[in-house]
Amino acid sequence: MLISRDAHFTANDENTGDETRALPERAEIDSRYKWKLEDLYETDELWQQDAARLQAELPKLSAYAGKLGHSAADLLCALQLSDQIEQKASRLYAYAHMRADEDSRNSVYQALSEQALSLIVQVQSISAFLVPELLAIPADVLERFYTEEPVLQMYRFAIEQITRQKPHVLPANEELLLAYTEEMAGSPRNIFSMFNNADLTFDPIQDESGRILQVTHGRYLTLLESSSREVRRQAFESVYTAYEKYQNTLAATYQASVKKDVFYAKVRHYPSAREAALFPDNVPVAVYDRLIEAVHASIPTLSKYLRLRQSVLSLDKLHMYDLYTPLVADVESKISYEEAVETVLESLQPLGEEYVAVARKGIFEDGWVDVYENRGKRSGAYSTGAYPAHPYILLNHTENRHGMFTLAHELGHAMHTYFSYQNQPHVYAHYTIFVAEVASTCNESLLFHHLLKKTSDNLQRAALINHHLETIRTTLVRQTLFAEFEMLAHAHVEEGGALTAEWLKQTYKKLIELYFGTVCHVDDQIAMEWARIPHFYNAFYVYKYATGLSAALDLSEQILKEKEPAVERYLQFLKSGGSDEPIALLQKAGVDMLSPEPVKKALQRFDTLVDELASTLNVAL
Repeated sequence: MLISRDAHFTANDENTGDETRALPERAEIDSRYKWKLEDLYETDELWQQDAARLQAELPKLSAYAGKLGHSAADLLCALQLSDQIEQKASRLYAYAHMRADEDSRNSVYQALSEQALSLIVQVQSISAFLVPELLAIPADVLERFYTEEPVLQMYRFAIEQITRQKPHVLPANEELLLAYTEEMAGSPRNIFSMFNNADLTFDPIQDESGRILQVTHGRYLTLLESSSREVRRQAFESVYTAYEKYQNTLAATYQASVKKDVFYAKVRHYPSAREAALFPDNVPVAVYDRLIEAVHASIPTLSKYLRLRQSVLSLDKLHMYDLYTPLVADVESKISYEEAVETVLESLQPLGEEYVAVARKGIFEDGWVDVYENRGKRSGAYSTGAYPAHPYILLNHTENRHGMFTLAHELGHAMHTYFSYQNQPHVYAHYTIFVAEVASTCNESLLFHHLLKKTSDNLQRAALINHHLETIRTTLVRQTLFAEFEMLAHAHVEEGGALTAEWLKQTYKKLIELYFGTVCHVDDQIAMEWARIPHFYNAFYVYKYATGLSAALDLSEQILKEKEPAVERYLQFLKSGGSDEPIALLQKAGVDMLSPEPVKKALQRFDTLVDELASTLNVAL
């Protein structure tokens, strides 16, 4: 039996004279649908006590400054103490920022989050001597230390990753100075986050029933999926009109973020900000370039899909706000959260009993998930964690297929975190962002295959294929467009250019025209889309969504075809955390991202699915 949305709240949606449907307050949401942050700290007072203990431990670490090369014992003690401090700092930060994300209007947790960030900066400042001193230890001395203190062998890979950075590490006093700048460097992201989540509001619109509906971040995609074109158009214009009002402020904020990236790249002697961002994962720039080249080469396939969309929707002209509405009406579009969980868990059965049992317990018993949107809550969805505690998932759940796939996606992140934490010491428990999207999108792919296998109804199959096509379009194609925009913006600043609102709009619109313009009418307002992408404040992140999806589609096919051998490789990948370079970890799992083949295979899959959807709907291409 489907549970209505109102059943999740202690109060119904607010009704005013104009029938405005407002979001609930945090306190109105049933505790069953809130994460258990008390598993990190039962009270804010305990958080403060732990923060005080952390600060008391910092001088103990600084006492090792100048001593790392003296003996194997000194080096081991310093690394172990650094581990303990980082572990405690990450726990403090995780609790504070998740509390703040529950309601960004809450000044208490805004302050706690700022305090946590200051603690992180203190830790980074105190730890600034570690890398330069490690780099100063001769290789033969390090080898002797490994023999004298066998426990140091555990840190060998981590130390090797540090020595690889030698050309980009500064003298200790300069590293300390850079550490002090970290808090300021986070300002553009923090300013954008507060503006976007706490201050920015969108004009209300009329929904399909003629009722006045407040547009929010959480509702926006659902509105773009509406069968009513007028609702889609209104939502699109409401959102971009709001951003356009602040275009100059947003341009200045983003320019500050890009200049920060360029500054750090220059002072650390990288050829560019992009190369600086790819260096920690040891990913060649060629991987980034080949991704863009492959997607450019697939634009005819994208255009074919857009023509199919235009035909099925019977539109004379396809607009940007027509790209998300399903091509097939879905009679099962309302899916309760509980039903979504059960379906996702069924789809993950190929990964084995342990995987599914851990996921079920985490969701229903251990308080991993914060489910519903409330006033002031951070938009979007994410998974996070603090070693060695269990992972957490923030959702703004919508009761439809999109909401179910988002749950599968974030659960993939959480399970990756869980297995990494369970099988790795703290130093290797955190996997890199390059592999972070693999587990999440692999889950989505398994869910797609599961749902497709369960139905023989042509319309339902078409709806599923359409959804999977949209996953590839939005994750592989759209994120590559974002990646190309980031590349152009950073290169422009590196060449001495300014990121004015006009330059950003023109550059972004040209990319939209390149990718979509052969079929789509490129609405002027889409030129402001750059202004609403939070990931742009974490530079050169989004390309990893595209490469991650490509790897995940390949791995999911291996899991379904090979079964146990592929599952074993995949689970070992999840358990490996950051114990090897990301490309090497994926190669062990069965995918080589140094080759262009995984991306090409994913785009070929897109092409095949477009043809299959056209055939299912009896539409000639």
